[in-house]
Formats: sequence, structure tokens, C-alpha cells
Amino acid sequence: MADLNTMYRVIILYMLSRLEFPLTNTQITNFILEKEYTDYFTVQQAISDLLSSGLITAESTHNNTRYRITEEGHETLQFFPDKISDEIKEDIRIHFKEHHYELKQETAVYADYYKAAGGGYQVHCHIRNLDSPVLDLSLRVQTKEQARVVCANWEKENIEVYALLMDMLVK
Repeated sequence: MADLNTMYRVIILYMLSRLEFPLTNTQITNFILEKEYTDYFTVQQAISDLLSSGLITAESTHNNTRYRITEEGHETLQFFPDKISDEIKEDIRIHFKEHHYELKQETAVYADYYKAAGGGYQVHCHIRNLDSPVLDLSLRVQTKEQARVVCANWEKENIEVYALLMDMLVK
């Protein structure tokens, strides 16, 4: 079983090493579950093991966590070139080729909120291109429900909001 757990950790490291942007917990988990490599709990344990050993880093929001491979993760991956089969590597390459834009969009656009000093909530809406911010927008709202709605709408309407801001600011 330890050998299988190592394989799952290497799969995750391999996935993260293949992209220039982070992957969400949902993206990693969905891929592994769709391919029926293992179950949900094993994936979560593998991610936890990688985090605790410093091979990946996490950035969390209220609705998801994004993971990046660390330099130590890259180095560790080099020690296990044959731990995952060429078929699994090919599955990953094909998946990333077919879904590159969607995967990138899901991690490039996100919103989060937290309780603000003095009452209300601060909502941060982001659009990133790799590690460079394209738009960082902070809004203060009165209720947690408003914060949730802003975050949800940002996920759906960010392109239109960005276009509107650019049209208004560069005219």
C-alpha cells in the first residue's frame, strides 16, 4: 500500500510540474477520480502528505485551494521517474492539452472574502495571468451573504466586469 500511496503523490507532483499555473484541489481530485486511479480520501491524504513535507504549497479561498509544486517537489519528482507509468503520464498530457484553457481560467479568476475590521466584509476579486495580477479589486460589503454573492458573480461575470472597467477607464 505504501508503494501505491507514493504513486499517488508522484501523480500529483507530475501534474503540478506540467503547468505554469496552480491547480485547484477540485481539478486534481476530479482528474484522478475520473481516471479511477483511486478514491477521494486517498487523493486528499496524498495532497496532505505533500503539503506537510513541503513538496507543494497551498493558497486557500472560501471555495477552493490552489496548489503549486515547490522546488523541493521538482527535485523529489526527479527521484521517481518510473513511479508512474507512461500511460498515466500520457493521460495527464492529453487531459492538459484538451483542457488547458479551462484549467487556466479556473485558477486565474477567483474571489475571496473575510470579515473586515469595523464590521462588514472585505471581498477581493482577482484576475491573474500566471503570477502577474491583471486586476485586483477590493470591495467592502455589509453582510456575509453579499460577500458570497459578489464572489459567485465574479466567477461568472469577471470578463464583462473587466471589459466594462477598461472601456470606462481608457476612453
